[in-house]
Amino acid sequence: MRALAWHGKRDVRVDTVPDPTIQAADDIVVKVTTTGLCGSDLHLYEVLGAFLDPGDILGHEPMGVVEEIGPEVTSSRVGDRVVVPFNISCGTCFMCVRGLYSQCETTQVHAHGTGASLFGYTKLYGQVPGGQAQYLRVPFGNTLPVLVPQGPPDDRFVYLSDVLPTAWQGVEYADVPPGGSIAVLGLGPIGDMSCRIAAYRGAETVIGIDLVPERLDRARRRGVHTLDLGELGDGLTAAVRDLTDGRGPDAVIDAVGMEAHGSRVAAAAQGITDLLPDALAAVLMKRVGVDRLSALHAAIDLVRRGGTVSVSGVYGGAVDPLPLLTMFDKQLTLRMGQANVRRWTDDILPLLTDEDPLGVDDFATHRLPLEEAPSAYEMFQKKRDCTVKVLFTP
Repeated sequence: MRALAWHGKRDVRVDTVPDPTIQAADDIVVKVTTTGLCGSDLHLYEVLGAFLDPGDILGHEPMGVVEEIGPEVTSSRVGDRVVVPFNISCGTCFMCVRGLYSQCETTQVHAHGTGASLFGYTKLYGQVPGGQAQYLRVPFGNTLPVLVPQGPPDDRFVYLSDVLPTAWQGVEYADVPPGGSIAVLGLGPIGDMSCRIAAYRGAETVIGIDLVPERLDRARRRGVHTLDLGELGDGLTAAVRDLTDGRGPDAVIDAVGMEAHGSRVAAAAQGITDLLPDALAAVLMKRVGVDRLSALHAAIDLVRRGGTVSVSGVYGGAVDPLPLLTMFDKQLTLRMGQANVRRWTDDILPLLTDEDPLGVDDFATHRLPLEEAPSAYEMFQKKRDCTVKVLFTP
């Protein structure tokens, strides 16, 4: 089969690799029909190479058709249409039954002290072959795949793999009161969808903040109050307070993470690891790694006293400094974590109707053959051509 593989920093290629096979009695093999390019894939493209090997298959946002099933699979049949969550979760362990699918005890990566394994996402999370490929082996075939209806286009459902549950959890964790206010930092796929979900769930004031004009325009067309960080600079806090009775919003979602613009020192520290052998770079990143924290610091500054900061953006630093004095003084609640995808899919699926309240049908900005994935990664990383969401057809 053809699959998108990592070969080095900013070097991904579509290779011919062996087809996946059934390895456990409850495995299924899915023929991938659509698969997404995620902002967190750019962390692999740019920063986390120390935890990858050449040939690792990337991608964690697939959907498709069941091609083969193991002998113990009873919940799906060949020909069923399924979405594959990016968490690899068993659905039956202590953590899963409590809705913490991203902490699944069956697939935790004990060698690195991390949570549930993820498709296509480094040794830190199991080094499991990903979904930017023609076929994908999916474990826990009775509990993990999300069965979706035949008929509507893939765009209707593919975001159940990551974008929708990640944004839904971000809004859930933000705990905005009815008629309240929320600001979203970063209007990439997760931030954009978080704005839509927050408005759908009753937030009266939704503020979207970004640097990219096309992303601001896209959110503005859906009724979001947009603020251009590039224009406002140090005036951002005052502008947000002007929209929120002088206090700041009830909640702020950081949908940016480690790719934030900001600290040159942190950026340089990340870059130094590229010059080191992988084994040493991995140790440094796990023990003394730092992130660019400008987005998280902005969230803490913007939110009202007694408010909530919800972190959806991925961070990877081990010793990131936080302004604990400010957080304590403002009496903030901070919630974060990988999306517990299977916790939210049943809540979201009924919204994926022809009425399309969240705008999923036209959410993608680019639909490309998988063979064009290398150029798509570069385009997305450099924010060219109004790129917000790319879907590949293998």
